[in-house]
Amino acid sequence: MQSLWMLLACAMFAMMGASVKVAADLGATLPEIVLFRGIPSVLLLYFWARSTRRTIRPSSWRLHIWRNLSGITSMWLGFFALAHLTLPTAVSLNYTAPLFIAGWMLFFGGAQRDPVRVLAVLAGFLGVLGVLRPSIQHDQWLAALMGLGAGGLAAIAMMQIRQLGQVGEPEWRTVLLFSLGVCASGLGGIALQGWRTSDPLAFLALVGLGLAGLVGQLAMTRAFGLGSTLLTAALQYMTIIFAALIGVLFWGDRPTPLAWAGMALIIGSGLLSVWRTYTEARALRGDGRAARPEGAGIPTKEVTPS
Repeated sequence: MQSLWMLLACAMFAMMGASVKVAADLGATLPEIVLFRGIPSVLLLYFWARSTRRTIRPSSWRLHIWRNLSGITSMWLGFFALAHLTLPTAVSLNYTAPLFIAGWMLFFGGAQRDPVRVLAVLAGFLGVLGVLRPSIQHDQWLAALMGLGAGGLAAIAMMQIRQLGQVGEPEWRTVLLFSLGVCASGLGGIALQGWRTSDPLAFLALVGLGLAGLVGQLAMTRAFGLGSTLLTAALQYMTIIFAALIGVLFWGDRPTPLAWAGMALIIGSGLLSVWRTYTEARALRGDGRAARPEGAGIPTKEVTPS
């Protein structure tokens, strides 16, 4: 059952990415897309927190501000890439966060430097080259760099989320404050350039991306709460496969063998990084069990772009 929940989450996140492309193709602006991604999470978590009499005020504003700066910027960059690149290419670049974390550990981790991380970084670098070389046109390099930037900033956000957990901040509050920041940034962008979406189909696509993201978030939380953290983290890379299939079915995007190989290397490097982090955490705890996220069963998990 855990695997089914995670596969549902992956399918929803791939659909969210597809909805971003549809909305952008129909004239929706980036601020509008960002706003609609944040609204469902804000509504759900705010009313859930109020109904259960939980405190919304955080224990550390500073950590939340830094986490939101990296996470929200990552979301904007990731959605820009989704709007301008093929779906499988953009999703693959957005899922390079574990590669950036492995690279950080490799160069600045001291005792955490090891052959596994070296292999992960090399494989991931080759995978990015494999995805970009046959897929990117001369006028798409900015979007490709944005996609890579989204992965890098997502890695920073993940490390800051870990710091928030270490000071005892519950995950639901972290996601609620993040979603509020997402909505604020979207409203700020709309205030600067105005509301431009007039096509009813574009509005439906905006609603669809928000709902798909929310369902994916709920399903991912459920998956992490049911069993092995390692298995769940590994299965999240199915999003790339689902995105590739959606791209083939609806846009006729047929990745070349080199691009498929690049995706496989990105997935493989991510799995290596996840496995290495999991085994190190397990050794440090010494209890032989993977930790489950606090508040399992509550809609708290997120991804970038989320």
